[in-house]
Amino acid sequence: MAESTAQRKPAASNTVALDTHALGTLQYIRASMDAAGLLAVPGSAGVAMGAVGLLATLLVALPAFAPYLFEVWLAAGVVAFVCGSALMVHQALRRGATLYRGPARRFLLCLAPPLLAGAVLTWTLWRYGVERMVPGTWLLLYGCAVAAAGTMTIRPVSVMGGLFVLLGVITLQLPLSLANLMLGAGFGGLHLTFGILIGRMRHGE
Repeated sequence: MAESTAQRKPAASNTVALDTHALGTLQYIRASMDAAGLLAVPGSAGVAMGAVGLLATLLVALPAFAPYLFEVWLAAGVVAFVCGSALMVHQALRRGATLYRGPARRFLLCLAPPLLAGAVLTWTLWRYGVERMVPGTWLLLYGCAVAAAGTMTIRPVSVMGGLFVLLGVITLQLPLSLANLMLGAGFGGLHLTFGILIGRMRHGE
């Protein structure tokens, strides 16, 4: 009877050890899957886009460019988008990610609808002579796009999107004379600030 009890103890110990090892393996797999589901957004993309935004703010502040606020900011938006996209694609390819599936694809699908809505509303507001609403609409819908796409990457991206939304709501209540300042605060200041923050976070990983 004593021998039978002694023989059962190692079996029970082995079972506990196997269960613990299996649990640890499952936790590792789950953590790896969670990490793989996030898109690495480089801080350099935010810094580059912020620099373009600040340059546009300075240009429109000059008397010669002041009448071309919308033209300057539209051009700046295209340049910033190209720069930011190029840096994100470079980062994704360097990490071995695929651009047509996984987190990169989901990031784009979250980002695109609000940006498309912004383009349609810009044309509509311009057509009906409601230009005062355009800067706030840009900030608001860009913020919605970033906040949605931020679910595919690190938390600060979603926070930045939320701040863009808030800035857009405020801008919609202000006169057009303050549009350049508010656009600069968003597309220049927020991009630059969060780009530096994200870059430091990535550097510390």
